[in-house]
Amino acid sequence: MSIRNRDREVIWHPYTPVKIFPEAIAIVKGEGQYLYDEEGKKYLDAISSWWVNLHGHAHAYINDQVSKQLHTLEHCIFAGFTHEPAVRLAERLLDILPGNMGRIFYSDNGSTAVEVALKMAMQYWQLRQPGTKRKKIIALEHAYHGDTFGAMSVSGRSIFTDAFKDWLFDVEFLPFPAPGHEEESIATLEALVKKGDVAACIVEPLVQGSAGMFMYPAEVLERYFALCREHETLIIADEVMTGFGRTGTLFACDQVASTPDIICLSKGLTGGYMPMGVTATTHKIFEAFVQDDRSKMLYHGHSFTANAAICAAANASLDLLLDKGCLAQREMIADRHREFLSSLDTNTGFCNLRQTGTILAMDLVTPDNSYHSSVRDKAYKYFLDNGILMRPLGNIIYIIPPYCTSGSDLDHVYHTIKSMTKIF
Repeated sequence: MSIRNRDREVIWHPYTPVKIFPEAIAIVKGEGQYLYDEEGKKYLDAISSWWVNLHGHAHAYINDQVSKQLHTLEHCIFAGFTHEPAVRLAERLLDILPGNMGRIFYSDNGSTAVEVALKMAMQYWQLRQPGTKRKKIIALEHAYHGDTFGAMSVSGRSIFTDAFKDWLFDVEFLPFPAPGHEEESIATLEALVKKGDVAACIVEPLVQGSAGMFMYPAEVLERYFALCREHETLIIADEVMTGFGRTGTLFACDQVASTPDIICLSKGLTGGYMPMGVTATTHKIFEAFVQDDRSKMLYHGHSFTANAAICAAANASLDLLLDKGCLAQREMIADRHREFLSSLDTNTGFCNLRQTGTILAMDLVTPDNSYHSSVRDKAYKYFLDNGILMRPLGNIIYIIPPYCTSGSDLDHVYHTIKSMTKIF
């Protein structure tokens, strides 16, 4: 029996309406920018397998480094114990992260990285100002920060959170700074932080991913951060999707002068190899938790915190990311995206063309632009039929390719996008 048929009997897939899509494509091999199914068909992974894969599938160097680590130490408890791969990774991350990050807290994924950040921010004010009124959290309209309850609470209220809305804590949401609405968003933030009861503001810097690849300028991000800093509001930057070179700089926050207090990382952290989350924070926040009273420590941990093999993958991915060749590839992809967008005119069937670094997005002009638009399913199948893994967000088409993607691969994707309006 094929993998696909066996899968139907035992697997529950994420973000998949199981009655409508009862069958999954069975992948048997990954190589570079390609995935191969059990029937021998190959797919260009134009979305880096949910934005995680930086350097290509089954990368020889990362394979080798993980293999070496497995022969030494695969995992050990991280409460009261440590090991070289985790310490080395933390040292390297602190060296390249924006601002004055001083400590690394490891977890398992992007959602948990956000959960930890929220706990740090809320408990920080309890420790610094007992009986504090700073309990409010601010987030950005349409935000997506993950699927755990804290992460859902700071995410925009939508179909992603509707089933759980009665259990989410209240959050103040800023209007998204769409063109022409930047000042409204900034003024809303200013009015909120002036009250002195805000613990933290969390944003996806420059690009909101799952919301629809919504993009906003660095000037707005700078003003958000500056206002928070002026009014002693902690800043949480969710760089889970934007980190590790996606936006043109190593981190999106590198494009502004003001800096966050907490940074959340995941996805590209291990090059897409293994699940890991990181919550980086400043010495100021960490030192608030240095207490004689054990009841005031940060009560959060995961069984697989700082798994040694995962740390080895992350260190190997960093080696590749910081190489000049990878920078050249990222610049090539960004340049090719710009050229492609400039080649499109208003009669192509697309609107709202946008790009930040290696992230390119556009809206397919259609009467139904909801997340569950039937256009999405038709476009998804169209790309698969043309050997491209794309996962449209409703009518929004986007590309976030692995950095090993070639110019000819990009040409194939661009040509397929231009041709897709024939099917609508």
